[in-house]
Amino acid sequence: MPRIGMETIRRETLIRATIAEIGRVGSLDVTVGRIAARAGVSAALAHHYFGSKDQIFLAAMRHILREFGASVRERQRAATGPAARIRALVEASFSGEQFDRECVASWLAFYVLAQTAPEAARLLRVYARRLDSNLVHDLRPLVGEAEARRIAQGIASMIDGLYIRCALQDRAPDAEEAKRLTLDYLDLSLAACAARTRPAPGGAGAALPASSTAQGAPSPRTASDSRRLPAE
Repeated sequence: MPRIGMETIRRETLIRATIAEIGRVGSLDVTVGRIAARAGVSAALAHHYFGSKDQIFLAAMRHILREFGASVRERQRAATGPAARIRALVEASFSGEQFDRECVASWLAFYVLAQTAPEAARLLRVYARRLDSNLVHDLRPLVGEAEARRIAQGIASMIDGLYIRCALQDRAPDAEEAKRLTLDYLDLSLAACAARTRPAPGGAGAALPASSTAQGAPSPRTASDSRRLPAE
């Protein structure tokens, strides 16, 4: 097999070993030696491919984010309408591939590392912006701009919070319950917005949402809106 093929395989093996070791320990308190041993390679080779433990971990997080993005896109291809697309994103967030012990531990370690490591902080900002952009894009035609931004923040906060609870608490909701809680929040928020815009009894008609654009229609999607969740 060509050397480039072996390097790709070894990098992938080291990334998966990193996620597994973080899941075993529950933090970044792992060594390159332990990661390399799990991957079946030398610590020197791991350093050669990635440079440092932080770089190995960042590569692991990019891998997790790529898998998450691919899962979202696959589910959204089968979704019809903006509400179904939001549900698909929530379902991907709590899928078996993402909401398991190893992946959740890696996310928690990622949040911690982002407090001190500029590259981790940058990667986390990219993820957060693109998650928000995707949610706002699909919420906007349902509730208008201002409410879309508010509800998007709520959904993202619930996803992050449920990951943290899963990492830190023995009695945290499982994947199915976490998904149901988040979708309940979405349904209640959409229902509340609909109730606020219903015509009053005997009124002349329904009021437009305060968050509508000046022309009374949802803002069109701009070229800058990204429909891809981040690989990096």
